[in-house]
Amino acid sequence: MQVAAAAASMRGTETVGAKSAARRLSRVLVGRRRRAAVLLLALAYAAAMLMLTIGGSEGSGSSGVVAGVLRRGAQSAPPGSVYRSHLVFERLLPEMRAFASRPNPLVTSQYKKFGKQWEPCISKGLIHSELPPSNGFLIVEANGGLNQQRISICDAIAVAKILNATLVTPAFHLNSVWRDSSKFGDIFDEDHFIESLRKYVRVVKDLPEDVFLRFNHNISIIPNMRTKAFSPPSYYLQHVLPKLLELGAVRIAPFSNRLAHSVPMNIQALRCLTNYKALRFSEPIRILADNMVDRMIKRSFLSGGKYVSVHLRFEEDMVAFSCCNYDGGSTENNAMENARERSWRGKFHRPGRVINPEANRRNGRCPLTPLEVGMMLRGMGFDNTTSLYVASGKIYNAEKYMTPLRRLFPFLQTKHALVTPEELAQFKGHSSRLAALDYTICLHSEVFVMTQGSNFPHFLMGHRRYMYGGHAKTIKPDKRKLVQLFDNPNIRWDRFKHHMQDMRRHSEMKGFALRKPQESIYTLPMPDCMCQQAEARSRDTARS
Repeated sequence: MQVAAAAASMRGTETVGAKSAARRLSRVLVGRRRRAAVLLLALAYAAAMLMLTIGGSEGSGSSGVVAGVLRRGAQSAPPGSVYRSHLVFERLLPEMRAFASRPNPLVTSQYKKFGKQWEPCISKGLIHSELPPSNGFLIVEANGGLNQQRISICDAIAVAKILNATLVTPAFHLNSVWRDSSKFGDIFDEDHFIESLRKYVRVVKDLPEDVFLRFNHNISIIPNMRTKAFSPPSYYLQHVLPKLLELGAVRIAPFSNRLAHSVPMNIQALRCLTNYKALRFSEPIRILADNMVDRMIKRSFLSGGKYVSVHLRFEEDMVAFSCCNYDGGSTENNAMENARERSWRGKFHRPGRVINPEANRRNGRCPLTPLEVGMMLRGMGFDNTTSLYVASGKIYNAEKYMTPLRRLFPFLQTKHALVTPEELAQFKGHSSRLAALDYTICLHSEVFVMTQGSNFPHFLMGHRRYMYGGHAKTIKPDKRKLVQLFDNPNIRWDRFKHHMQDMRRHSEMKGFALRKPQESIYTLPMPDCMCQQAEARSRDTARS
């Protein structure tokens, strides 16, 4: 029995020793595998660096490797998330240069007639009767840029009518972005404004001395009635009118989009009258703007005096505010961050604020670059003989970003190219007056192209509908679709051109549109400010 126990003990010891040896061998093999893997990774890294070095010494090879790396890195992002339009541009440039549209789309009208034509018909809603005694003075402060100020002025006339108040010509708020100290009379013809409206609303240039004295010559003492945006007429009658009757004067500041879109017909007609008749630019602006339009027509001789205008929103403040990334790398991103802090200190770093440049681009919220605008227009059929007017402020990094657009459209003009420095000197530093020049030239163009939603293009769309038989003659691109097309460096020219021409046809069909209850009369003047031809003529006959 003892012998058997000893034998069993020896067998157990041998088994334990064998297992221990196996574990040691396993650890050795694993260690060797790890060292081999590390060695392989090191060799792969060295090979990659060698390829980059060789590529760099051969010139264009380096950019090909880098572009390949960028493409692989961007594969995880949904289409349209990353700015790669510059790669598409280089791919399509030879074919764009070779392409020439026949016939020129500016000579052959692309705009189809849809039913009866529309004509201006403001008088249909105006009620002319002797004005009752005024209930007091309304003082408003218009804020924003040129066309936001226009909204404020038109709405102020409407509110003055609702309250039976005398309107003091609006003061302009000095905006931190626009930084324009212009007064009402610097931008608009003040005497014409007052005369055009005198049958319907009393307007004065200044608060009378006796009323001013009552408030110790201090406008800020006059109670400020802070109204909500898009307030209905009933709000003004219930909340503002009692204060006006009590004090003889009230103030509303800021006053932007403070009246509902849907109001009674006679109030809507006053908005139309104010916008299209009473708000005439001041004489210095009108004279220079008319000369600029004449010069554009003369320089558009290859297209029968017709030209395309583009509202290009690629100024530094717009690029910064959009929080979008382009192809400028970390240097550009840092510059945009500094610009955001200068104009909107702390706004973009508030708790809970998430900045997502890729989502912004996919959702069509990024301003189109000049390069993207050029490719879009060439795809739509406008060749290098097209006269192009670019309306804008100071383009961000213009030397870099404007060069591709000028390559595609050598007949490109800006206000600085159309006028002499001496002619422009009186407007220098006044962004709203400069915008008024751009507005006039865009208004008279055969085709207007908007690239970013804002008051400027929306006002122009409405004004052009009013002038051109109800059709805006405006290209409004589908930016969500555009960014996906610009995301494919291998896209063929014929496919790209097909998509662009579809986009243009869609814009043409949307050129005619009637205003719905909650939409702006300033963008859609039909049917409030216009009548169809038969209706307009019958009204003219009845009046005569």
